[in-house]
Amino acid sequence: MRSYEMVKYEVVDRIATLTLNRPKLLNAFNVPMMHELIDAFDRIDADDEVRAVVVTGEGRGFCAGADLSGGTSAFVVENGSGAAPDYSSDKARDGGGRLTLRIFECLKPVIGAINGPAVGIGATMSLPMDVRLCSDSARFGFVFARRGIVPEAASSYFLPRLVGISRALQWCCSGRVFGAEEALQGGLVQAVYPAAELLPAAYAMAREMTEHSSPVSVALTRQMMWRGLGMDHPMQAHRIDSRGVLARSASGDAAEGVNSFLEKRPAQFPDKVSEDMPDFFPWWEEVQYR
Repeated sequence: MRSYEMVKYEVVDRIATLTLNRPKLLNAFNVPMMHELIDAFDRIDADDEVRAVVVTGEGRGFCAGADLSGGTSAFVVENGSGAAPDYSSDKARDGGGRLTLRIFECLKPVIGAINGPAVGIGATMSLPMDVRLCSDSARFGFVFARRGIVPEAASSYFLPRLVGISRALQWCCSGRVFGAEEALQGGLVQAVYPAAELLPAAYAMAREMTEHSSPVSVALTRQMMWRGLGMDHPMQAHRIDSRGVLARSASGDAAEGVNSFLEKRPAQFPDKVSEDMPDFFPWWEEVQYR
């Protein structure tokens, strides 16, 4: 099993905690951190004992953005060589986007516990998380235009869907840093807590979202909701919903869900995310909907 240097990985009570672990640099993001986080999400999806994920930062910051000590090389995994950039090369992809796409694909609920400054990739990496909570000392900044670049980490997809196009443009074009209350009012975070209450609130939410639910149903629901944001007609959602209901109604989980309800007892769902996803999953890889 891979060991990590930039990230702490811990599982307690079926909740995985990923802690960004460069506190002297306010957990500044670099390529090794990207690789470790992606590996950690692979590990989480493969572990049926993990039901949810909480992401936070060590020390007084969540993530102060890309580590700029190496100059503009911080913005991509590899710059490549040559006079002109090769936009078609896999090396041209930004590192933040590699991470946010992996979070987007996760099969477990992901909760951001943003405990301090979250700037640049520190802000955008949180966007594909299902819920963002923050401390009252948190500060956010989509500062890319002030660094001469543009929003990254697929944030041009995620941010307008979360907060609306006008607020997304206001924050990104100005590049200004703003506080927790503005983040709350703008819909970027769901709640603000004193620092000591942040992680307990995140763990309570993780339990609420998973404790009494089928893991396979949660995995399917998460992907249905996120991928539904890109659908252009409700018929697409209807087709996926129908497949899900048809496949899951014949599952051991559905039988247990009904029986536990009738018998007035907690459910013990038998199906596993690692083994029992329905045969139509992943539906988005089809050339077209049948």
